[in-house]
Amino acid sequence: MRRIGLTHACVAALLMIGSWTAAGTPPASASDTPGSGSPTASAASTRSAPASAALLQAMQRDFGLSPAEAEERLAAEQRATALEPKARKAAGPAYGGAWFDEKSEKLTVAVTPDADAATVRSLRSSGAAVRTVEHSARRLDATVSRLDRLDAPSGVSSWSVDPAANTVVVNVVKGEPADNDVRRFLSEAREAGPVTVRTVRAAAETFAAGTVGGDPYYTGNVRCSIGFSVHGGFVTAGHCGGVGGQVRGWDGSYIGNFQGSSFPGNDYAWVNVGSGWWTVPVVLGWGTVSDQLVRGSNEAPVGASICRSGSTTRWHCGRLLAKNETVNYSQGAVHQMTKTSVCADGGDSGGSFISGDQAQGVTSGGWGNCSSGGETWFQPINEILGRYGLTLHTA
Repeated sequence: MRRIGLTHACVAALLMIGSWTAAGTPPASASDTPGSGSPTASAASTRSAPASAALLQAMQRDFGLSPAEAEERLAAEQRATALEPKARKAAGPAYGGAWFDEKSEKLTVAVTPDADAATVRSLRSSGAAVRTVEHSARRLDATVSRLDRLDAPSGVSSWSVDPAANTVVVNVVKGEPADNDVRRFLSEAREAGPVTVRTVRAAAETFAAGTVGGDPYYTGNVRCSIGFSVHGGFVTAGHCGGVGGQVRGWDGSYIGNFQGSSFPGNDYAWVNVGSGWWTVPVVLGWGTVSDQLVRGSNEAPVGASICRSGSTTRWHCGRLLAKNETVNYSQGAVHQMTKTSVCADGGDSGGSFISGDQAQGVTSGGWGNCSSGGETWFQPINEILGRYGLTLHTA
C-alpha cells in the first residue's frame, strides 16, 4: 500500500476501499476537500435519492433552477435518453435526428415527409414531439463522411450534424472565413450536401498540460485526467500518451502503462492498473458536489444536461450540443466526437463526462476556458469500450 501523508488525510478513508486513480478523476490534494467522503457514503445517498444528488446540485447552480425544477428536468432527460433509440428504430429511413428540447422537456424527433401517419402517431404516443424536416439523418451523416475526406485548413474548427437545424454545421474560426483555403473547403463542403457555416471564437485544441501541481496522473512531462474505471484499468484521452508509456498517479507512484492509444483520428486510450492501485466506479465531485457513482453508459440525447470532472478545473456542467462532430486539431482531425457547452482547461484532458449516473465519455479538447467560457468535446465512452473490448466498472 502506498504511503499517505497527513496532508492527504481527507482522502485516506477513500483509499482504503480503492485507489481514486482509476475512479474517473484523481483524488484531491492537500488544498482540496472532496466533499462527501467515501464512495460507500455516496452509494447510500445516491441509491436513496430519486435522481443524482450531484447532478441536481450542479443544475441548480449552473442553470438557475429550483430543486424541484432540477429534479423534474433530470427525470425528463432520462426519459428522453431511453426513448431516443426506440424513436430512431420506429422512424426507420424517415428518421431525421432527435434532440432534447429544454422548454417542452421532451425528446423532439425529426422525420422526413415520407414518414407515414402511423409512424408519426406512434412517436407522439410514446411521448415525443415530432417535427417534419427536409433531410434524413442518413443524408446528413453521409455529408459529414464526405467532409471527413476533405483536407481541412486550420481556420476550420469542426463540423457535425445539427438535428434541430436539419443541416451539417461547419464551424469556422472568427476572422478566417475570407482565407482562401477556408473558402475552398467551404465550397467543397457545400457540394457534399446541406451545409451551414457558423463562426466560433477560437480554434479547438487538446487539454493536456505540462506537469504542475494538482491531482493528476502523469505520463512523461504531460498531466492529464482519468476518465472512467474499467475492469483492469481506466480509460482516458489518446493524446495524453502512446502505447507502452508509463503512468504515475497523483502521489508519483507507478500505476501501469498505456495498453492502447489512438490519436488523431480518434482520441481514446486505456491504462492497466496494478502495483497497489485498483479501480472504483466513482467520478470525483471535488467538493463542489458529492462524489458520483457510475451505474452505466446510456447515451444522453442532444440538449441534455451533462457534467465534467477534471484535475484542473474540477466539476463543471452544461449542455450536450452535438454528436458525431469532426474536430480539426492542429495534430489532425478526430471523428465522431460529442460537443458540449461545458468549459475545460489544460490538464482536464481524459477526464469524465457524466449525465446523471451514466458515463458519457472522456474529455478531448475544445476552445476557451472556465474563466471566459468555451466549448469542449469528448470521445464517447461506448466507442472506447467496444474498440478495446473493455467492461465499464459500475456500482
